[in-house]
Amino acid sequence: MKEQDHDRLLRIKTEGIREWQHQTSHYNRYEATPYMALEALFDEYTCTTFDKFVDFGCGKGRFPFYIHHHLHISVTGVEMNGQLYQEAMENLARYTERSKRTRASISFENALAEEYEVEPIENRFYFFNPFSIQIFQKVIRNILLSVENHPRSVDVILYYPTSEYIQFLEQNTAFELLREVKVPVLYDQNSNERFLIFRYE
Repeated sequence: MKEQDHDRLLRIKTEGIREWQHQTSHYNRYEATPYMALEALFDEYTCTTFDKFVDFGCGKGRFPFYIHHHLHISVTGVEMNGQLYQEAMENLARYTERSKRTRASISFENALAEEYEVEPIENRFYFFNPFSIQIFQKVIRNILLSVENHPRSVDVILYYPTSEYIQFLEQNTAFELLREVKVPVLYDQNSNERFLIFRYE
């Protein structure tokens, strides 16, 4: 199924790449995770309806809408850019018009990732290179602080992972690599075209 067809199925608009007019070294451009990649991830990575995801740097919300629709899992998208947040909310309004009723919730927060307060029930955290390593470190520390206060197993899922993200998790935290999921592509395989899933028990 083509990208635009999948968007149409969910009644959302998430295509395209957006560069920032005032680009900073800490926040990266908007680009949605390809649907083909999401299909590859969830073909191999098992979740339950008791899990709750947070997508840091969710943009227009493709990842949250995908897992809510296909997996019936609760999810919160966190987006610091006001324009992208507004587009995510417009997508949410169209999506909820026809989405099937489910116990799973879907919501969006207009906030800086490093200031987001991790809830005790949140246990799956998704990153598609939304920001610098400095912000990533702060977000991971917030997750670990939440785990310290409310013990639970948590997963961090990286798409197109940077060496800095990987190095930090492996050398500075107790997260351990659980699985690598490679994304099939029609052109020459890019070694970064993959997911890395890290788990903290």
